[in-house]
Amino acid sequence: MNDLPKVFDDFSDSRKKGFIRIKNLKDEGKKVVGTFCTFTPWEIINASGAVAVSLCAKSDETIEDAEKYLPRNLCPLIKSSYGFAITDKCPYFYFSDLIVGETTCDGKKKMYEYLSKIKNVHVMQLPQTNMGEDSFKLWKNEILKLKAKLEGEFGVNITEQDIQKSIRTRNRERKALMEFSALGKMDPPPITGIEMFKVLNGASFKWDKSAEIDEIHKLIDDVIEEQNSGKEKVSKNAKRILVTGCPLGESTEKIINAIEKNGGVVVCYENCTGIKETSRLVDESKDPIDALTEKYLNIGCSCMTPNDNRKRLISELVDEYKVDGVIDVILQACHTYSVESYGIKKFVTEEKNVPYMSIETDYSQTDIGQIKTRVSAFIEML
Repeated sequence: MNDLPKVFDDFSDSRKKGFIRIKNLKDEGKKVVGTFCTFTPWEIINASGAVAVSLCAKSDETIEDAEKYLPRNLCPLIKSSYGFAITDKCPYFYFSDLIVGETTCDGKKKMYEYLSKIKNVHVMQLPQTNMGEDSFKLWKNEILKLKAKLEGEFGVNITEQDIQKSIRTRNRERKALMEFSALGKMDPPPITGIEMFKVLNGASFKWDKSAEIDEIHKLIDDVIEEQNSGKEKVSKNAKRILVTGCPLGESTEKIINAIEKNGGVVVCYENCTGIKETSRLVDESKDPIDALTEKYLNIGCSCMTPNDNRKRLISELVDEYKVDGVIDVILQACHTYSVESYGIKKFVTEEKNVPYMSIETDYSQTDIGQIKTRVSAFIEML
């Protein structure tokens, strides 16, 4: 089992390795569609024959460049993403034939306007609530518009069979990722939270889905075999932490490290980096467009009001993963998650009777000491 770390590294390095792969795919004539959010219906892009790749940047490397055009008090994810785009430091953006965004927040909406000056951008108008027939019709129409856009841009005809095939493939991937996440239910978990994060984060940069699914299943078998051999990576006394809130990235690994170096272990990620999207499958028995509309409209994001789906998922995860505490990660200037934190705190502490803390941060590393102190005190209290 000495090769286990190498397997984890393969997933964590998949974004970097993807730079070469994406160029090779372009050289082979493949179309590339850049995306920014889990609301993007991956199945439609895949059914067009194109490759979907995430453009969300989570590093402070280009924020200074972005702040020449964007406000300093803007979400770091938006500034980082825009900075990588205008500096040509993101090969994924550079090779994208089309950019797809959704109106999840006002900051992103304005960023898409700027991006449209340098790239072909298609914006999906997301309803502000997932409730009611009008919201369903609006989002279904937006998915149909995306389908028509892809067909027109790439000169293809996306059939119902193409979409159904993509749905089956993506559902298989979701199931595999959920099986991997379920390792955190074990006591103690056979992997650390940082290892889990690297796999979940790197999976989106693997485009051969069949190969990826096989790799995930092998990884699960290897991890369980190593645990059964008597090796324990995580102390049985480690406090079990659920992370929720904004998407995590390389720059926010500081929070995971603070948890796991101070007596805790992250057993589950509820946020976009984790199982927020994968926890719900697309219904393969329904009309494929209706099924996709229903699935994506019910992602528990704070841009939705009310956001009962987030509470529902957190409730299930607290029970299934036997969580000792919940940590809510909020990026600076992410107003929807920041405002929602009060409701999440009340729900977690009063209805689930589990301790809660929120951490507001950005992509700089200047607050590492403060985060360590706060997290250490929280875990000691547990």
